[in-house]
Amino acid sequence: MASTSNNSSSPLIKKPKSYPFWLGGAAASWAAVCTHPLDLAKVRMQTGKNSGMLHTLTSSIKKDGLRRGAYAGLSASILRQMTYSLTRFGIYDELKKRLTLPGEATLPAWKMALAASVAGGIGGIAGNPADVVLVRMTADAAKPAEQRLGYKHCFDGVFRIVREEGAASLFRGAGPNVARAILMNASQLATYDVFKNAILSFDLMKDGLGLHFTSSFLAGTVATTICAPFDVIKSRIMNASSSASVSSVISNSFKNEGMTWLFRGWTPAWIRLSPNTIIIFMTLEQMKKGIDYLRA
Repeated sequence: MASTSNNSSSPLIKKPKSYPFWLGGAAASWAAVCTHPLDLAKVRMQTGKNSGMLHTLTSSIKKDGLRRGAYAGLSASILRQMTYSLTRFGIYDELKKRLTLPGEATLPAWKMALAASVAGGIGGIAGNPADVVLVRMTADAAKPAEQRLGYKHCFDGVFRIVREEGAASLFRGAGPNVARAILMNASQLATYDVFKNAILSFDLMKDGLGLHFTSSFLAGTVATTICAPFDVIKSRIMNASSSASVSSVISNSFKNEGMTWLFRGWTPAWIRLSPNTIIIFMTLEQMKKGIDYLRA
């Protein structure tokens, strides 16, 4: 989403320059390091007992220590960003270039939404193996000791899944994961640009960190709400045993928990998304400035 900030249909936003393909993945990886404890709490709320975010996080740290209780699965989180986010940011920027017509100063909002949706879908497929490992590693400590998988790191998780369950298991939950990625990219893009341009047009804030934080906060609320059901379904399918079907996971969740399970973990997902977006944006902008400096 950070890469959308300089390419809106509004004349207030300049057309972006060309930057390396990997830039978005690197910025997202740093953001993932900063917000990983919230991501861990979200997954454990989605796949475990119905506890509050703060209680889930503090009890995890108390039980398993800071490293396993707050940063379990960090290697998988970084791998996910360097597959999912690297792909979606890189493809999105490339599609924007290809969709821009000669003489077109800025790309229309619907074209940006289309580019973001396509990029998000491809990114969701690219990042699915890392996502499976991430969900399992973050949910592992909440399981009884005899049921824990005990992956040492993300690559150990990938190798063991392939060896023990087959390569196809790396793409468990790919359907809802791709749907969520498409919705996330499109909803973040559209709402971020709408809120940012509205705030600028009414002269409520100047362009800067305050504006970026406010726009991301509002866009994050919309995106989290839209994506929440797919995120929960994805987490539960990925965390389930290989013998459990998608339909059985969903039907059992409805039977045991009613409709509310679709929004389990909404609070940590929402709290995580806003600062995550801000960190990505600020990191990306600083990296772009560094590249501009080297090019000068």
